[in-house]
Amino acid sequence: MLLKYKKVFFGIWLLSVLSYYTLNSCTFANIEINEQKIGNVIDEFNGVKVYYNGSIYNVSGRNIAKDGYNLGLKYQCVEFIKRYYYQRFNHKMPNSYGHAKDFFDPLVADGKINRQRNLLQFHNGSPTKPKVDDIIVLNWTSYGHVAIVSNVTDNEIEIVQQNSGPNANSRATFPLIFKDGKWTIEGFGVLGYLRKIS
Repeated sequence: MLLKYKKVFFGIWLLSVLSYYTLNSCTFANIEINEQKIGNVIDEFNGVKVYYNGSIYNVSGRNIAKDGYNLGLKYQCVEFIKRYYYQRFNHKMPNSYGHAKDFFDPLVADGKINRQRNLLQFHNGSPTKPKVDDIIVLNWTSYGHVAIVSNVTDNEIEIVQQNSGPNANSRATFPLIFKDGKWTIEGFGVLGYLRKIS
């Protein structure tokens, strides 16, 4: 009898999971994605272009620099920030692979070098204020998200981003709070920011 109830419970659970994913797929399928726009320039910051990607899961091949350096999957968020640092600073990351959230290493102390990226790393809630050109790392999805800080005041930051979604803006702002000698970017899942070593 107990085995029968376990089978019924498992069947209901399985049906619930399948229903959730089917509903999610149908919901997101209705989001307007203009496939002909994929690869079009939608923004630019310091001469580095931001491209439209349609669905956040879309990939249009791999972008490799002329010297063979891996810039990332077109037109994902990681591809933009790596291309930005490559074009603006001629910076090549020792580890040129990984998801967006992998750019932040929680084992690296605040203000120390993240050797995988050869950049200084600051935790959200650092005595060091974010500045323009920093790479902000967010733990938004299972892959994370990265963007470039495009403006900083004493109470907010602006970011420029690629692959923010089919209908989302390439720019976004977050409140910036200074309290007890530390700067905190208010926003869901902000892990920290990376900066070129001077």
